[in-house]
Amino acid sequence: MPGDGNVALHADAVAVLAGWTPTGPAAAEARDRTLALLADGPVALTRHHLPGHLTASALILDAAGARVLLCLHGKLHRWVQLGGHCEPGDETLAGAALREATEESGIAGLVIDPVPIDVDIHPVACQGGSLHHDVRFAAFAPQDAVAQVSDESEALGWFPTDRLPEPLAGGTAKLVAPALAAHVRRPR
Repeated sequence: MPGDGNVALHADAVAVLAGWTPTGPAAAEARDRTLALLADGPVALTRHHLPGHLTASALILDAAGARVLLCLHGKLHRWVQLGGHCEPGDETLAGAALREATEESGIAGLVIDPVPIDVDIHPVACQGGSLHHDVRFAAFAPQDAVAQVSDESEALGWFPTDRLPEPLAGGTAKLVAPALAAHVRRPR
C-alpha cells in the first residue's frame, strides 16, 4: 500500500500537530482538518491519497532576521516559501521541510525551528485535483548564505520582511510574523 514506508513520518506528524498551539483560528481549523486526514494512516502523506496529502515548507530568514528568501514558483508564477512533498526517507515533518528548503535554495547549513508556524490547506492539481495540507516552519540561513536557483523555481530572491514581492502566493505574507517570532526565541 502506498505510504507504508512513512510510518515514522506519520507518527511524527500526528504528534507534532496534536501538540502544536496554532498561531490563529484559521491555522487551528487547518490543524484539526489535517489531523482528521492523518487518521487515514501513512497513505495521507502521499500523492496517491486523493482526499489530500501532507506537504512541508519553510520560510527562510537571513541570519539577521531582516529578509526572507522566496522562490518564484515555476508552475504558479508567484513568489512562495520553499517546500514540497514528503518523501519516503523523511522521518519528521521538520526534516522534510528542511530537506525541501535545502534542495530548493542550494543553501547548506540551514537550521529549522521544529515548531510549525502555520498549517494551510489549499487545492492543487496533484492526481487530477487534490488538497495540500502544508505544514509550515521557519528556517534560518547562516551568515552570508548564497542561494542557488533549482529546477523547481524560476528565480530566488531575498526580500525585506516588510516589503514582499508581487505576485505573492496566498498565505505567504502571514508567515512572516510567526517566523520572526521563531527567530527571536531561537537559541544562539
